[in-house]
Amino acid sequence: MGNAKISFKADFRLNIKRKCESRNTRPRVLFSIIFIILLWALSVEARQEIVAVQSSRIAPYEEALKGFKSVSNAVVSRLVISESGGADVVKELRARRPDIILAIGPDALSLVKRIKDLPVVYLMVLNPHTILSQEENITGVSMHIPIERQLFSLINVLPDIKTIGLLYDPDKTGHLADKARIAAAINGVVLVAGQVHNSGVVPSALMEMKEKIDVFWMLPDTTLITPETIEFMLLFSLEHNIPILAFSEKYVELGALMSIGIDAFDMGAQAGEMAAAILSGIKAHKVAQADARLAVVSINQQIARKAVISVNQKIVHKLNVPINEKIMGTTRIVKRGTINEFKFHEGLQ
Repeated sequence: MGNAKISFKADFRLNIKRKCESRNTRPRVLFSIIFIILLWALSVEARQEIVAVQSSRIAPYEEALKGFKSVSNAVVSRLVISESGGADVVKELRARRPDIILAIGPDALSLVKRIKDLPVVYLMVLNPHTILSQEENITGVSMHIPIERQLFSLINVLPDIKTIGLLYDPDKTGHLADKARIAAAINGVVLVAGQVHNSGVVPSALMEMKEKIDVFWMLPDTTLITPETIEFMLLFSLEHNIPILAFSEKYVELGALMSIGIDAFDMGAQAGEMAAAILSGIKAHKVAQADARLAVVSINQQIARKAVISVNQKIVHKLNVPINEKIMGTTRIVKRGTINEFKFHEGLQ
């Protein structure tokens, strides 16, 4: 009987020990499984490849690529068309079959749109609708800053404007002119818009507006924008004291009052977020194409001081100017010589 009790106690203790050991090993086994899964996921992500295609190594493209890489965990390589030595870039892409093709600039997008079976993300393209034909494997970020935001910024700088002039080619920027009419009407501003079909008529069309407008709005229209027309527009502005709203800072440096452009680094990051969504399994056509979310406004201080029409000096001269936080957010102005810049974010609207 005594031996039976001893045997029972030994078996009981052994069972307890085994259960405890089993319970102690469970967390370790679970941890090992989780660790293996994480290693597998990281190895899969590491194998994901993105090939960036760009026409050349110009500074805005380089900055955009830096922004893209800042948010991407994939392996990013690139093909520079101007350095390809005549090689068939499309053929090489088809052979490599990357997970995503990143098209930087309109030339790159025009080239890679021929590829239909690989996802493509574009950026640094002003008017992608003129290049694309509703391809389902392509999405991206355009350089377009919504007309409504541009007009709001213009009114902030020139609060007393009553009439705005613009010229446009219906085939190139007719859709922008239509949006400008709607935005102007909403803001109580008269828009004087003139159609042009070739650059040769720009001087006469602009001269017809000189008694009717307070400011001229320069659209990114390739029919209108030539070295000759730019020179005429800037002289027109100077001689008739009619400020110009341009789409690039380089025109502000030449004599336009202000410009509204994009932040290349942030646009790259925006495209990188789209690419991450595609790499996670979302189809390219399910990732909506978007406009640039961050705009950079540049103001020429010298032109602002000479302007006949009232200029909002708080924006031109002060640092850290809060501009209607519900619409534009707190703005940081950076002074560089005679140019002031401030940025506002789409998410703050």
